[in-house]
Amino acid sequence: MKLKYNILFAAAILLAFGCDSCKNKSTDDTNITVSPEAGTSYKTGDVVQVKAHYAANVKADSIVFLVDSARVGAKKDSGAFALKTDSMPVGPRVITARVYSGGKPQESSTNIVLMPAKAPVEYTFKVEKTFPHDTSCYTEGLIYQDGVIYESGGGTPADGNGQSSLRKVDLTTGKILKKVMNDTSIFAEGISIVGDKLIQLTWKSKIGYEYNKDSFALLKTFPNNVGVEGWGLCFDGKRLYMDDSTNRIWFLDKDNYRQTGSIDVYDDKGAVTKINELEYIEGKIYANIWTTNNIIIIDPKTGEVIGKIDLTNLYPEKTRRVGADVLNGIAYDAATKRIFITGKKWPKMYQVTFTPKGGTK
Repeated sequence: MKLKYNILFAAAILLAFGCDSCKNKSTDDTNITVSPEAGTSYKTGDVVQVKAHYAANVKADSIVFLVDSARVGAKKDSGAFALKTDSMPVGPRVITARVYSGGKPQESSTNIVLMPAKAPVEYTFKVEKTFPHDTSCYTEGLIYQDGVIYESGGGTPADGNGQSSLRKVDLTTGKILKKVMNDTSIFAEGISIVGDKLIQLTWKSKIGYEYNKDSFALLKTFPNNVGVEGWGLCFDGKRLYMDDSTNRIWFLDKDNYRQTGSIDVYDDKGAVTKINELEYIEGKIYANIWTTNNIIIIDPKTGEVIGKIDLTNLYPEKTRRVGADVLNGIAYDAATKRIFITGKKWPKMYQVTFTPKGGTK
């Protein structure tokens, strides 16, 4: 009886573990992997050889290739698929191979990091004119429209920067024409104008405000759970762009402020983080980089940094008045193509022109 019991016990063990082993082997025979290896970096314009690898017993009817869930091509055999990257957004891209066998799909994914092929064009600047700027305003958002400046000032009494506000300012004199104060618990951030509405973000409160542009009457408060925090904001006439302290710029619906997409911002060296105040200028996004003296120019279709302006000598740190903080604030007058920039608690607003180094405007 003992021998019979041992045989039965051994059979049970084989049944429990052996079948699972057979099952895994069967699964392994049909497993799919995709090359290139995850995390491989490429430059924009490179052709990436994407290949689905699967067991010899799998008879593939077709192989469909996708990038970020969007179909980019297909093959009837197991040869490599040539993925062109010249028009793809930079940053992490997920590549999927979907293998159809007997009408049933199996898929596997990998990822690459796409980097700009070229370094940003470097620009010099020239100050054309200066205007007075309120040194009590910790500038977070800046817009020029119809002869006046709209400005969002950040801060709370607890952090020593004063109370956040929204203001309309005469460019020439710096006189405040209209002003509303935010709640003392709110740290106000970027602003943008959409039609007759003015939109204002908040830093960590996960809400935004919608005002009447002319009267500053508060129309509504809306939830803003997009991104890590609320930082800069700009508008291209169709959609809003918002950054959140990272290297990501989010697309927002202009009517309900919900997320509709995003880009990741990269230069030829890697991700560019701490993107702050934004301005849309002739098809490109101009952005301050927090704690630096740099403005970058971003292609909104791809996230590639195509230009960089070093403004260290605009208002040198060693000459700044007590209380003046970092460069922040870009506004554009589309009618006259004037660009205005300032900083947090700076005494001046600067009208500037940018010129590529070694080139013409």
